[in-house]
Amino acid sequence: MCGRFVITSPPAALRQIFGYVEQPNFPPRYNIAPTQPIPVVMLENGGRHFRLMRWGLVPAWVKDPRKFTLLINARSETVREKPAFKNAIKRRRCLIPADGYYEWQDSSGRKRPFFIHRRDGQPVGFAALAETWMGPNGEEMDSVAIVTAPASRDLAALHHRVPVTIAPDEFERWLDGRAFDADDVMALLTGPAEGEFAWHEISTRVNRVASDDAQLLLPISDEEREAEAPKPKKTARKATSSAPEDEGQGSLF
Repeated sequence: MCGRFVITSPPAALRQIFGYVEQPNFPPRYNIAPTQPIPVVMLENGGRHFRLMRWGLVPAWVKDPRKFTLLINARSETVREKPAFKNAIKRRRCLIPADGYYEWQDSSGRKRPFFIHRRDGQPVGFAALAETWMGPNGEEMDSVAIVTAPASRDLAALHHRVPVTIAPDEFERWLDGRAFDADDVMALLTGPAEGEFAWHEISTRVNRVASDDAQLLLPISDEEREAEAPKPKKTARKATSSAPEDEGQGSLF
């Protein structure tokens, strides 16, 4: 799955890779979480455009978004059948620029965070699906979900699901819902090839959404790991008393 990701590449570099016409200027983000606005690339009126959307898809048929389960991921195997995604996979496919993401591995009852990124350090385009929800009073909300697929053998050591990344030479095929229908793009919905991504353990500071700095990406040091390790619980010693035996009066101690 994908529950947190990062965007660290300069805006100009991302614009060149993804080819959108706008020239947005935005700071690096090191701990992007669901419900936050995120950059999205879509094909509109024959060109690629940069948009901001809420991470957590809300289908158009939902009555009250506050009562709807947050859809941050969409399983590639079922996007054509699930009511929440079957329309979006046909006409509202998009890309989310990213430089990596976080995953948590359960180790001895503790969840350790890892930063995962392309081995060559290049940005990626997550395959995503978008929807526009319209409320009864005319309000609108654009939202998006990241498509996931089964992990390759190496990444499966961390988690059995991974975000789908679309290669730059397949951007047009993925984005153009008019020229390529859902059946034409299903072959793109696979996880990265084995060896394509690398990862390392990081500090549990990333667990707090408020943490958003470049230090989150650094490999954890031995000192940090020791400091973050749970402290053994102290067992209270049973006090021994030198008081004389109770003579039938009772005692509070």
